[in-house]
Amino acid sequence: MGMVQHHPAMNPPAAPICSVCIANYNGAGLLPDCLESVLTQKGGFSVEIIVHDDASTDNSLALLQQRYPQVEVLASTKNVGFSIGNNRMVAHARGEYVLLLNNDAALYPDALATLLNTARSQKHPGIQTLPQYDWISGDLVDRGCLLDPFYNPVPNLDPKRRDVAMVIGACLFTPRKLWNSLGGFPEWLESIGEDLYLCCLARLRGVPVQVSAESGYRHRQGASFGGNRVSKGKLHTNLRRRQLSERNKTFALFVLTPSMAVWPLLAAHLTALLVEGLLLSMLKPTAHTWSGIYRPAIAAPIRYWATLRARRAETQNTRQTGWWKYMSTTRLWPRKLQLLKNYGLPRID
Repeated sequence: MGMVQHHPAMNPPAAPICSVCIANYNGAGLLPDCLESVLTQKGGFSVEIIVHDDASTDNSLALLQQRYPQVEVLASTKNVGFSIGNNRMVAHARGEYVLLLNNDAALYPDALATLLNTARSQKHPGIQTLPQYDWISGDLVDRGCLLDPFYNPVPNLDPKRRDVAMVIGACLFTPRKLWNSLGGFPEWLESIGEDLYLCCLARLRGVPVQVSAESGYRHRQGASFGGNRVSKGKLHTNLRRRQLSERNKTFALFVLTPSMAVWPLLAAHLTALLVEGLLLSMLKPTAHTWSGIYRPAIAAPIRYWATLRARRAETQNTRQTGWWKYMSTTRLWPRKLQLLKNYGLPRID
């Protein structure tokens, strides 16, 4: 899994209230904006900053050591991905709360104070996020996400809605004890969809997943993993991201959907993937569209059937939420049809 070189922070806080955990890979051009937004937070509470560097090949480590000695650095000798990197940081964290923050994001000045105040007023500790705004335009991207029946995220734009289906890992805030009780990000997913899985698992166990009404963060969408961005009216993604996304959403649907309804949903989902893959292969014929994305996603639940059934049984045994409550953040209209209407066929690099 790779060795980790630990670079302690200079004069770390004795008892931090919050640990801000930033996963970084080749983000030397992104880190200053991200770190400065944390260092200039209002509120007067103690915060520690931890960066997991995922074997960067740029000057990220030199930047951190020279300009930000107050940041604690976990430097991996091998690229291990987003899930493992975040799990390592939270395991190392000392704060009562943890905030996972992408290196391509920057907090509003009152962001941590808003999250802490909300957390302290909650009857039941939960997972939180802030409204997300586009880095360039400043437009609202979402207030957390709902889901369609096939576990595709649907941006929540309702300023009155607090309960959501999931929050993205670019800005995910939770009590550290809750993170540990949920088991952190599922490392078997590798990357993409770990935030979806964690939030849906939390909701299955009766844990609230919410968005704050105020404050926010800016995000260069897709800068840390590529893809997932709109440019010149077209949706751009990349092969690796799309491959992991389709596979991991299938895994999440299989393991997490409560009741016997999982089986018709899974069948409908795999059928939709088959049709989508065949159509895209005909309309945009490349060798990678079918073999690189859709065939592996459709084959995955068959290939890992026994493992997924065991995970499902274990997960559903801890369920404390009924079908209707769990599905209350689901929107029936498939998200991909809306994206097709808005942007046409996606560009896959």
